[in-house]
Amino acid sequence: MSDRQLVTDGGSGLRVGIRATGEWESDVDETEGVMVNWFVREGRTVEAGDTLCEIQVEKVSIDLQAPTAGTLEEITVAEDDEFEIGDTLGWIRSE
Repeated sequence: MSDRQLVTDGGSGLRVGIRATGEWESDVDETEGVMVNWFVREGRTVEAGDTLCEIQVEKVSIDLQAPTAGTLEEITVAEDDEFEIGDTLGWIRSE
């Protein structure tokens, strides 16, 4: 799992997103990203470490991995949609 990946327990599952950490040197603020591709569809089972999706932040592509085994219950940001850093991208229900 990337240092930038955000995973929190929302009571009903794990929230998957990305957070700003100031890791990258850039003159542009890291406030937005774009969902490039979901590799896993809603309702599919994933194992810890499986690549869930690809996002782009400041022209850098990042693959987000499943932090735990479970089912991708909901995708909250569709492909090609923009999102704010810190937004929920999807929910995984732990098995």
